[in-house]
Amino acid sequence: MNTLKVGDKVPSFSAKDQDGNTINLSDYEGKKLIVFFYPKASTPGCTAEACNLRDNYSELQAQGYELLGVSADSQKRQSNFRNKYDFPFPLLADEDHTVLNTFGVWGPKQFMGRKYDGIHRMTFVIDENGVVSKVIDKVKTKDHAAQIV
Repeated sequence: MNTLKVGDKVPSFSAKDQDGNTINLSDYEGKKLIVFFYPKASTPGCTAEACNLRDNYSELQAQGYELLGVSADSQKRQSNFRNKYDFPFPLLADEDHTVLNTFGVWGPKQFMGRKYDGIHRMTFVIDENGVVSKVIDKVKTKDHAAQIV
């Protein structure tokens, strides 16, 4: 797992969002971008994290941030997740792991003694020039916005 670090330039990527629109990294050129990776749509931790970001979205936007959520869920699951909780930001359905591998968040995990490959819950803050300015790898799901700002 080769995770992007602070100071790394984010390689260009594109993926489909919950509605099938293609989202490119270049769409956010000149903007500050928060990309948060979560293991599975509609699970308790992921819901708490995304809802916390939703509840603080206007504050994050006021500070110039755009948001993108990413997991390996299907467009249908992402769409259901987004509609159910009314998220104002796109959720990428990265089923082929393009974005996961770009950021290096797919890799070995351990849960209750079981080892498997999965998505590491991480958040990357990217500056206006497409460079990683902050990496959060110990995400507090219920207070995540505060960790970012």
